[in-house]
Amino acid sequence: MTTSIDKQPKLTKKQTMVLDALKTAEQPLGAYALLNVLSKKEFNAPPQVYRTLEQLVQFKLVHRLESLNAWMLCCDHHHDAEAPIFAICNECGTVKEHLDKNLTARIIDLPSNSGFIPDRSVIEIYGQCNVCYQQSSENDPLCK
Repeated sequence: MTTSIDKQPKLTKKQTMVLDALKTAEQPLGAYALLNVLSKKEFNAPPQVYRTLEQLVQFKLVHRLESLNAWMLCCDHHHDAEAPIFAICNECGTVKEHLDKNLTARIIDLPSNSGFIPDRSVIEIYGQCNVCYQQSSENDPLCK
């Protein structure tokens, strides 16, 4: 299903509930964490959450972070051409989504030179966010 500014997908009640839970979350959430948040409502089994998340991924409203096995809202679901790049903080767990058209083009070109045609890519970079870096620098006597 395609999405655009003019043609937003009509979301079900469950899809809206999952999106709302992800909006209020401070970090990406796994399916079981979502189930805990939503179990008081209409979700009572993991397959319901997984099915809803997969639908939201297809609508390009949610991303799955492969290494965390967790989901987060898309920064802008109108970026069909760019592969999202996720910067994941090792300290606090925050995740920021970045886009780079040039990097996406290179990622597609590299394997296609050997006959491999990619259908998706996930780029996850681990490190330290600026807030955690500043806090660790303040506490490190060598950084003063």
